Amino acid sequence: MFESVLVANRGEIAGRIVRTARAMGLKAIAVHSDADEGLPFVAEADEAVLIGPADPSRSYLNAAAILEAARRTNAQAIHPGDGVLAENAVFARQVTGGGLVWVGPPPLAIARMSDKINSRNLMREAGVPVGPAGWEPVPDAGSAAEEAERIGYPVMVKPAAGDGGLGLAVAHDPAGLRAAYETARATAERVFGHGAVLLERYVPGALHIEVQILGLADGTVLALGERDCSVQRRYQKIVEETPSPGVAPALRDRLLAAAVRAGETVGYRGAGSVEFLVDPAAQDFAFLEMSTRLPSGHVVTETVTGIDLVEQQFRIAAGGPVSFTDAAPRGHAVAFRVHAEDPREFRPGSGEIKVWEEPAGDGIRIDAGYAEGTTVTPHYHPLIAKLTVHGDDRGHALARARAALDAFRIEGPPTNLPFLRELLDAPGFAAGTYDTGIVGRMRAGGPS
Repeated sequence: MFESVLVANRGEIAGRIVRTARAMGLKAIAVHSDADEGLPFVAEADEAVLIGPADPSRSYLNAAAILEAARRTNAQAIHPGDGVLAENAVFARQVTGGGLVWVGPPPLAIARMSDKINSRNLMREAGVPVGPAGWEPVPDAGSAAEEAERIGYPVMVKPAAGDGGLGLAVAHDPAGLRAAYETARATAERVFGHGAVLLERYVPGALHIEVQILGLADGTVLALGERDCSVQRRYQKIVEETPSPGVAPALRDRLLAAAVRAGETVGYRGAGSVEFLVDPAAQDFAFLEMSTRLPSGHVVTETVTGIDLVEQQFRIAAGGPVSFTDAAPRGHAVAFRVHAEDPREFRPGSGEIKVWEEPAGDGIRIDAGYAEGTTVTPHYHPLIAKLTVHGDDRGHALARARAALDAFRIEGPPTNLPFLRELLDAPGFAAGTYDTGIVGRMRAGGPS
C-alpha cells in the first residue's frame, strides 16, 4: 500500500475520500482553488495545496498544476474523485507515466468507454443488450433526420462524449429534431472539444438503472447491486435508491450479469458503474454507458452493503485484495443530492451559508461539501451535500427520509430541499411506480 494520496477533486467527494484515506493511515493531500480555500475538505486534509483561481480550467482541470502539486508534496498516488479529470484517459496516463499510482480504472478502459458510440459498439460485440441507435456519429442535421427515421421517433440526441446529461435533448418528430441536434452539437463542441453527436431510441416511461461494479486486482469483476436513478432534472440525477422498486428479481439478475460482462470486456479495475435504460412494461433493458470512475451514487450502495468503496479502490490500486467477503445488501437506502438551486426551476444559486443544521439519528448519513459560514460560488456544480437514509425496508427508509429532510435546515443560498420533500409525497414516488418523467410531470401539475 502506498503511504500518501493526493485527491484531485473538490467539495463533498474530496472530503469523503480524505476521510477514508486518513482512516486507513494514509496521508491525505487536498488541492483547491482560491475560491474553495475555506471549505471543509481543505481543513480535513493533512496537507492542502492551492493550484489556481476559481476558474476550473485553471485549477481542477489543470492537469499540469495537479501533477506539480503531487510532485511538491511527494504524493505517491492520485485519486481523481467522481468528476473533473476522473474520466480523462490522457491525465490517467500522465499520472502513471510519472510513476504515481492511479486510483481508478486502467487508462485504456477509460479511453474505450469515453465515447458513447464506440462503447455501444463494443458492448454489442460483447453480447450486452443495446437499443436501436446509430452506430456512427451523425455529421449534420440532414443525416440526423435520416438516422431518426431509421431508428424511429422519439429519439434522444446527445453528445458522443461526456456524461451528466449535458447537451441531451429529445426529439418527438422531424420538426424538433434540428433544434435537438444543434443543442447537442453546440454543447459537444463547447464542453467536450468535438461536436460528435449520437442518436438513440428514446423510451418514454423508462427507468434509468445503474449497476455498481468493482473490478478486483486479479481480474474478477463483481456487481454490487443496482441503483434506480430515474429521478432527474435536466437529465441529471438527483435521487438514487436501492433496490429499485421497479426492477423484478429476474430482471435484476440479468442487469447484474450484463454489467459484469461489460466490466470484463474492458478489463475494468476499481469502482465504476454500468448504466442501462429499462423498459418496465417489457421487463427489458439496453446499455446506455459506463461511468469509468467512482460513481456519485456509490453512497447508497455503501449504505446497504456496509462496504467502503473508496477503501476498496485504494486496495485494488495497490494490487491487493479487497477487505470484504460478504457483499449481500441489507435493507433499503435512498440518497438525495442537495443542490444550491431554486427548488422550482432548478436554477443554480450562490451565496454565504448563514445556517447549516444537519439531521442526525439512526440510518442517516450526510456527505457535505459545505458548512455554516462557507460560501457557495457560481463557479462549480451546485451539489452541496448528499443525504442518505437507510431502513429495514422501503417504507422504513422513506419515513426516515421525511424526518431527515424536515430537519435539514440551510439558509443563505436557495436549495432544492423543498423539492426533495415534495417528491417524497408525490404519489408515484411514494408508491415506487415512478420513471424518468416524474419531475417533469410534477412541475407540469400532472399525476406523478
